[in-house]
Amino acid sequence: MSTENPAKFFREVRQEVNKVVWPTRKETMVSTSMVLILVFISAIFFWFVDSMVSAAVRAILGLGA
Repeated sequence: MSTENPAKFFREVRQEVNKVVWPTRKETMVSTSMVLILVFISAIFFWFVDSMVSAAVRAILGLGA
């Protein structure tokens, strides 16, 4: 592994960071909203599946009312 000058390293890091295309505020808000919506939908789906599996297990084992 070669040893580089720390100043050169940080200059190169800064050059690479300047190449990054950062998302706009609107893009960030849309992405965040989509993630929250999909998390909510997933939570409802897994709650439903869990309820069905729980009911099936209770029916098979003869538990509950």
